[in-house]
Amino acid sequence: MAEKINPVDLHILKLLSKNARLTYKELAELLGTTRQRISRRMNRLEQSGVVLKYTVIPNYEALGYVHVILGITLKPDVDIDEVTKMLAKDENVKILQRALGSHNLVVHIIGPKDMKELERIISGVAKKIPGIDHLDVTFITETVKFETI
Repeated sequence: MAEKINPVDLHILKLLSKNARLTYKELAELLGTTRQRISRRMNRLEQSGVVLKYTVIPNYEALGYVHVILGITLKPDVDIDEVTKMLAKDENVKILQRALGSHNLVVHIIGPKDMKELERIISGVAKKIPGIDHLDVTFITETVKFETI
């Protein structure tokens, strides 16, 4: 049976979600423990799949790009597993999420500010998906808060 996540693990995750560049030594100082204990806990969190990835959240506006979210509702007979496998290979798709609710899929695209080129990218992604029942396009204008835990 997998070990449960305890309050110390959650505290580590919260600290790292605010600053993933914290060293094990810095984490240990903040938590009043040793670097070795943090190292063991981090190894366990990584091996158990709790920590999937360390990454950077860029400011797309500053880079000259726009962030677009496609909310996609598939027809009931469409194999969502096949669609996600195909979309995961698309270089324009940056985040791909299965969902419950108004949409089956949520697709994040980072594209150029040139609307004609962005339209071409969105159309290209949509054309690859068989059986779209409904597609919503949302432009992200600002990320006010991004917190993982």
